[in-house]
Amino acid sequence: MSEILATGAVRKMRVQLADPVQYTMLLGEHEIPLNQYLGQTLGLEYSGTINCMHCGRKTAKSFNQGYCYPCFKRLAQCDSCIMSPEKCHYATGTCREPEWGEQHCMVDHFVYLANTSGLKVGITRGSQVPTRWMDQGATQAQAIFRVDTRLHSGLVESLFKKHIADKTNWQAMLKADAEPCDLERERKRLLAECAGEIDEVRQQFGLQAITVLEEQPQTLIQYPVLQYPVKVKSFNLDKTPVVGGTLLGIKGQYLIFDAGVINMRKYGGYQLSLTRG
Repeated sequence: MSEILATGAVRKMRVQLADPVQYTMLLGEHEIPLNQYLGQTLGLEYSGTINCMHCGRKTAKSFNQGYCYPCFKRLAQCDSCIMSPEKCHYATGTCREPEWGEQHCMVDHFVYLANTSGLKVGITRGSQVPTRWMDQGATQAQAIFRVDTRLHSGLVESLFKKHIADKTNWQAMLKADAEPCDLERERKRLLAECAGEIDEVRQQFGLQAITVLEEQPQTLIQYPVLQYPVKVKSFNLDKTPVVGGTLLGIKGQYLIFDAGVINMRKYGGYQLSLTRG
């Protein structure tokens, strides 16, 4: 007989930098520390109900990892420029929610290098360091620029992604830790290759818009994984509402079971029960 540990609308797991990373599952008002269940049998049961993470209304389909369609179309955090920050249109006066934009986009951001499934470039708000890196499953990360808006971070990232990846191969990330790389050496290489283009951005937006961060400390991250899968099979709650097995690890926002993996962030707003045994 399975024991129900908690039931509620799921949100992305909370992470805390430690050795290894500490994970907390959030189900409604419940907070369940997960590391203690490594090696045990856990299940996730989807009730068939989805509630928008913003307004709480029931929705037949989840948009942008947890929103109903009206919120998806209305909220600034669901706009296309969140995925493509170089397209930020706050300065044109067309931001969906100017106050939200001021709080989340018109603030300092970092451009960083990370080692997830290999070397990649990314951006994040200062307040999301090192959370962003753990959410991506990075084993190494280093900030390389501080910029004064999300737009400027996107412009710098666009220069770098001509030379390196800007996305994680999640299947590879879940099969093993990436081979260690020298982030400081890569920073210097990329800075030299993009020096002229970076100067052009500075000339357009001002010298203070982009600050090069020299030899910043590197963050090393270990994840609670007992065993990586040889082959990655992804669970889909919409097709199979009851999933689980022996919990073998947690990395990024994925639970790794002996029978498959599941991206908890993908199912924001889904009404789930977490069971044991």
